[in-house]
Amino acid sequence: MYRKGDTSYFIVDAHVALWDARPENQRNIHGKQFIDCFYDYHRNLSPESEVWDYDDYLYQGGERLMKDLFTDGYVDHAIFQPAHLGEFYYKGFGQTDEASELAAEHPDKLTYNHHFDPRNGEQGLDQLRLDAEKYHLKGVKLYTAEWHGDSRGYKLDDPWAYRYFEACRELGIRNIHVHKGPTIRPLDRDAFDVADVDHVASDFTDLNFVVEHCGLPRLEDFCWIATQEPNVHAGLAVAMPFIHSRPKYFAQILGELLYWIGEDRIQFSSDYAIWTPRWLIESFVDFQIPDELGEYPQLTTDQKKKILGLNAAAMYDIPVPAELQVASAEETPVGPRGADEMVGA
Repeated sequence: MYRKGDTSYFIVDAHVALWDARPENQRNIHGKQFIDCFYDYHRNLSPESEVWDYDDYLYQGGERLMKDLFTDGYVDHAIFQPAHLGEFYYKGFGQTDEASELAAEHPDKLTYNHHFDPRNGEQGLDQLRLDAEKYHLKGVKLYTAEWHGDSRGYKLDDPWAYRYFEACRELGIRNIHVHKGPTIRPLDRDAFDVADVDHVASDFTDLNFVVEHCGLPRLEDFCWIATQEPNVHAGLAVAMPFIHSRPKYFAQILGELLYWIGEDRIQFSSDYAIWTPRWLIESFVDFQIPDELGEYPQLTTDQKKKILGLNAAAMYDIPVPAELQVASAEETPVGPRGADEMVGA
């Protein structure tokens, strides 16, 4: 929990990872390219005081994660969103065993989501069913640009992907987190395009599609899709650090999201370990839209509470103390928000 003045915030970090990018786990040059690109984002968008040494960045381990998130970082609950990247790393990038075991040890603090790849066909479907039972899955994380043999990506509306979403529906896996954001070397930018979200959100209205990184740099495309699809949500991973490096740009991102989809469908995340949550939470609670961007209304405390934790808590049935709750929004589920407030702004 984070407290500022007389106000307390329940914090859910909705997109975190434990990874191992050490040289002994790198299968090829692409493993080094990938983690180096992560480190460039970390180094270039963080305050100088928050930059890690490169060697520390390659692997954190569970003990450090618990300290960074829960001891130092104000987080009440965090959700693992692992990327496999088996073509780049021998044991995979996201550490399934370590992360899932940590979540099993701390179910009050951690939720483990897993991953699947529809290009694995029937064998992958069988594995998904086993994984759902083993990890008690409520969600999965998909990386549509991940390499798989000669394939350098897939689309959410591919026929095999539909088979997997149908299985998710049967297995009670309701939350589909999809990386649709900036490219990461050596992955292909176009394989992260957001257009396929529109198709699947319309066909699987009983599933939640959380678009991680809110489609950046395709924010406008994402907003036009999400405003029509009430089961599409925005994850703020990667957007958050711009609160420091480019605060006006961050204000534009947040202002557009609030206008198009409203505060009930936006989720905070630090994207740990690319960034740590402490400074992001402190900065967000203090943040306001700059006066020169008067087109966007100022942020309210209730909006910040929802984004920082209450939205993800509701999606994952995470208990929240009554005194930290806020009333539900009265906005309609689709269509632009706050248009009346902006008239004459």
